[in-house]
Amino acid sequence: MKLTILGGGGFRVPLVYGALLADHAEGRVTAVTLYDTDAGRLTAVARVLGEQAAGVPDAPTVTATTELDEALRGADFVFSAIRVGGLEGRAADERVALDEGVLGQETVGAGGIAYGLRTVPVAVDLAQRIARLAPEAWVINFTNPAGLVTEAMSRHLGDRVIGICDSPVGLGRRIARVLGADPDRARIDYVGLNHLGWVRRLYVDGRDELPRLLADPELLGSFEEGRLFGTDWLRSLGAIPNEYLHYYYFNREAVRAYQDAEQTRGAFLREQQEGFYTRMKDPTTPALSAWDRTRAEREATYMSENREVAGVGERDESDLESGGYEQVALALMRAVARNERTSLILDVRNRTTLSVLDADAVIEVPCLVDANGAHPVAADPLPYHAVGLVTAVKAVERAVLDAAESGSRAAAVKAFALHPLVDSVTVADRLVDGYIKVHPSLAYLNRP
Repeated sequence: MKLTILGGGGFRVPLVYGALLADHAEGRVTAVTLYDTDAGRLTAVARVLGEQAAGVPDAPTVTATTELDEALRGADFVFSAIRVGGLEGRAADERVALDEGVLGQETVGAGGIAYGLRTVPVAVDLAQRIARLAPEAWVINFTNPAGLVTEAMSRHLGDRVIGICDSPVGLGRRIARVLGADPDRARIDYVGLNHLGWVRRLYVDGRDELPRLLADPELLGSFEEGRLFGTDWLRSLGAIPNEYLHYYYFNREAVRAYQDAEQTRGAFLREQQEGFYTRMKDPTTPALSAWDRTRAEREATYMSENREVAGVGERDESDLESGGYEQVALALMRAVARNERTSLILDVRNRTTLSVLDADAVIEVPCLVDANGAHPVAADPLPYHAVGLVTAVKAVERAVLDAAESGSRAAAVKAFALHPLVDSVTVADRLVDGYIKVHPSLAYLNRP
């Protein structure tokens, strides 16, 4: 079985390959093709994968190429993890927004909209090529903004594109551990959009244990989200929000912290990864250990400004466990390829799951997965406070898709102006000008 990874020179690709190395079952992935536009990054990542595979007799073969059509032909699965504009683009997205006094995070607010406007046209082209060259392939999308990009690709691939994110899984596992439960036995009621969702229940042996957590301030404040949001606010919500909702609930404080920081997150990662890829040009550099050290630093500094706002300091070791997006991807491939039915939180088309959204809107909810794909399970209606955020952000995503398809500057302004973290037509207009200035690829937004 062939897996093609788009963005194969990306820093986190070794996580995916590591998960494949641990899978020895019949019907596993036996060939991996890495595609990237940067040959140097491809070479670096291929070296890391080579060291990972040392001593593993049935390790999947690895091929690296800068030819997209070659990479897609014959693929059974396509894993999309591209970054249009690279980390330089992310850093620019953050700075333009912060200069206007609004959030520049890569998937939330103005930064996320700018990233989407750059990425959607490329993602649509990829979807059209996949439909033509590998029509039977299943596409697993990790490209951010994941929900928006998955929806754009679904217009050409239908339900054969499925978005993944490790945030909900990581959140659920942390809650289960705090409650003394086995995370693998817990069932999570999670609903929303990508990077905009809430854990409303957590079942262990058929019993909802979340009320016990919410009723115990000491227990509630003992893990990352409890410290990040504060126990009083979580008890008011009656749910545990995805960490990215900190940007909404504490927006002014987050913007101020980002403005006061020595450098943005994108600038930090750009410098960090430039250092890694530069070191990898030396053939004597131990590839795997260099990658692992860089990854550990990346994880430890994740959302550091938000933790500063909350006054919670450095991340605890228990908080460093992510949901493991590579494990989610592997479980998804197993379920589809082998009909190993499972339940996963995924980004899929809504159908009738949330009545406040139309059938084609991509949402992030628990799904039952089998050989026929991912099927969202029924969900209770959203509370009004969640309805407001979910529908507002979905309207923004639709405006981004409209702008990307039509090239309309007015649609782009609308996307920024409608976002709850921008809320100003005047600022939105300036943001569009600012992003067109720093991103030549956005020159297409010049139609009325």
